[in-house]
Amino acid sequence: MKFLLYAFLFSTLYVHSQATIKVTLEKSQPLKVSSLIDADALETLYFINQNEFSKQTTKHTLHYTNLQLGNIHTVNTFNPLRLNLFYQNFNTIIILDNRLAEIFKIDFNTIAPYRNPSHVSTGYDTTLWLFNDNTQQLELFDYKTNTLRASTTPVNAEVLDIASNYNWCWLLTNEYIYQFNYVGSLVQKIKNEGFTKLDESNENIVLQKKDELFYLKKGTTNFLKIELPDLLIKQFLLTNETLYIYDLKTLNQFHLKTI
Repeated sequence: MKFLLYAFLFSTLYVHSQATIKVTLEKSQPLKVSSLIDADALETLYFINQNEFSKQTTKHTLHYTNLQLGNIHTVNTFNPLRLNLFYQNFNTIIILDNRLAEIFKIDFNTIAPYRNPSHVSTGYDTTLWLFNDNTQQLELFDYKTNTLRASTTPVNAEVLDIASNYNWCWLLTNEYIYQFNYVGSLVQKIKNEGFTKLDESNENIVLQKKDELFYLKKGTTNFLKIELPDLLIKQFLLTNETLYIYDLKTLNQFHLKTI
C-alpha cells in the first residue's frame, strides 16, 4: 500500500515538474528592424530602426527621431496615448502622444534630487516606474509635478528587466522576481531560476531562459514551459493570449492555449 502511495506521489510530482503550455502558430510575416517594441491585435507595430522610433498601422507609418539625445535605450507603449522613450546616456525621457508628437520631456539632470534611472516603465496617470541606481530603489515618479508617489525598500541585486501596468510593477533581478503594487509594497517574491527577460499582459508573465520561454499565470508561482518550434528568440512580446517572437527577420505570432 505504501509503495502505491509513494508511486502516486512521485508520478504527480513528475507530471507537475514537466508542466507545459502549448501554442499554435497563427501568422508569420517578414520584418527587418533593429528592435521590435510592441504589436497588438489591430496589427499596429512599434519598432526602432537605425535609432528612429516608428509606429506602423495598416494605414500609415509615423516616425520620431531625436538625434540630440543619442541612442534610444528603451521604449514603453503600455499607454498608447503616452508613449515613453528612455535615452539613458542623457538621463532623459521623452513622452509622445499617439501621433508621435512630443508632449513632455523629463531631464533628470535638472531635477532635484538627482536621479539616475537604469530601467523605466509606465505607471498610472502621469507616473513612471523608475529603478533609481543611486538609491537602488524602485520609484513611482510623477513627471508632471516632479514628485515621488511611492518607493520600495532598496533592492540590492542586479536588475535585468522591468514590466508594469497601471496597478503593478514586476522587477526581474538576477536573484528574484519581485511584484510591487502602486504604493510600492511588495506582494510577491519568487526565486529567479535563470530568467533574463520578461513581459507582462493582464498580470500574466512570460519569461526567457536561454532559448526557452516560460509562462507564469496570474496569482501562481508555477512556471509552465511554452512548447515552441525550433526558432531563434531575439525578442518576444505578450499581448493577451498572443505571443510574438521575433528573430530579426520574421515576426511569428502564436496563440497561447492557457486553459
